[in-house]
Amino acid sequence: MWLGIDIGTSSVKLSLLNDAGDEVATATSPLTVQTPHPYWSEQDPDSWWRATIAACNDLRQRCDLNRVLGVGLSGQMHGAVLLDEADQAIRPAILWNDGRCFAEAEALAVQSWIVDLAGAPPLPGFTAPKLMWLKRHDPGPFDRIRHILLPKDYVGLKLHGRHVTDKSDAAGTLWLDQAGRAWSADLCDASGIDLNWLPTCVEGSEVVGQITADAAATLGLPKGVPVVAGGGDAAVGAISVGAIKDGDYFLSFGTSGQLFVATDAYRPNPAEVVHAYAHRVPDMWFQMAAMLNGARPMDWFGGICGAPVGDLLAEAAAVNSKDAPIFLPFLTGERTPHGDPHIRGGFHGLADGMTRAHMMRAVVDGIAFSFADATDALTRAGAKFDRVPAIGGGARSDLLLQTIAEVTGFTVTRGSGEATGAALGAALFAAPEDLREARRNTADGASQDFAPAPSEIQAQHLTTYRELTAQALTQSAIQRP
Repeated sequence: MWLGIDIGTSSVKLSLLNDAGDEVATATSPLTVQTPHPYWSEQDPDSWWRATIAACNDLRQRCDLNRVLGVGLSGQMHGAVLLDEADQAIRPAILWNDGRCFAEAEALAVQSWIVDLAGAPPLPGFTAPKLMWLKRHDPGPFDRIRHILLPKDYVGLKLHGRHVTDKSDAAGTLWLDQAGRAWSADLCDASGIDLNWLPTCVEGSEVVGQITADAAATLGLPKGVPVVAGGGDAAVGAISVGAIKDGDYFLSFGTSGQLFVATDAYRPNPAEVVHAYAHRVPDMWFQMAAMLNGARPMDWFGGICGAPVGDLLAEAAAVNSKDAPIFLPFLTGERTPHGDPHIRGGFHGLADGMTRAHMMRAVVDGIAFSFADATDALTRAGAKFDRVPAIGGGARSDLLLQTIAEVTGFTVTRGSGEATGAALGAALFAAPEDLREARRNTADGASQDFAPAPSEIQAQHLTTYRELTAQALTQSAIQRP
């Protein structure tokens, strides 16, 4: 068997794959995010390791982990994991949806060469401006840095003991020369960091180490099992649906959301706030519309109501969109297509007599509308969509997938393993190539389709949503710190 480990934002997910290419077991262990100040979003790096241990313990109750022949890694991108000379975390990791370093990002963005080299306009979520913020506002920890890792690579360090990352995850730091697929000394200099702090950067399919004796004893895995470098969650999720050739695409719903298109060349398009990054596959790249608020607004509203998201979605499915308010899903700012860390969300059109079902329907519609904007941005960048696979926890919702199909005009498909997409992709890339091919062939014939259906009401609401978004962008410029 082969094990995939995905270090997400809300949980660590594990996927176990057998030699027939079937996902035989999964496990999930929850994580929490700390927001001690406005714009901040942090996690304790050791919480990822504890969650990995807990998830492995769960799997071990149901499966013989001594049969595992390889481990692959995936994880949330952009997080700044800062280690001292003893490999101890200096401070909590600063996450992808942290917006505190907006001033530093703006300072980098005026240098057009950075955008051309790094694949996207500098945004607060990226790793480089985080380090600039730390040097300016908290120099004590900055002076202790000896290593910088990304979230999955910190777990990799615990597994095999090496400082190493892959090119698809490195792509989100703002330190990678995307076309050259290597660290850039010029980009490091621009943000004031030492190139020597960065990990060895390899192709994601490369075996980077073996499970140590300590890690094996802790996790219940065999000592010496090879560990594959893996990749950022978007690029590894592409593996689970076979999006590895030019023009292949998929959409993903985790805490964040992505609409992803594989490309055979480096094709930056910063005007649309489209990210152009090195793919998990050698000699491939991808364009990606990245939304900070994927399925997260549904979880947020569930927390507000104190009700399970599944119950709220069932209630929302009985509500016609024409009777629901409009929701802007910008809980933590937005990237594609707005590139604004200050924009905030809200409900418009609330009325006496509306219930939580009406509001949850609006939340679903708002997420779908953000994917409509993402579709337009990538279409203008040259992408073409037809049947688009969906992965991630949010892909379990029929209502969300059907609504996205209605507002984008393309068919959305859901196959087996959709909820563990990145973990499944990590397991697949730890496995032999013929098993990956067998899995792709099986998945092709096992999907559920959500077909587009013209909706005048949804078209009207999308227009209103865009008008309200324009107003919110104007307001954010006025109220920004």
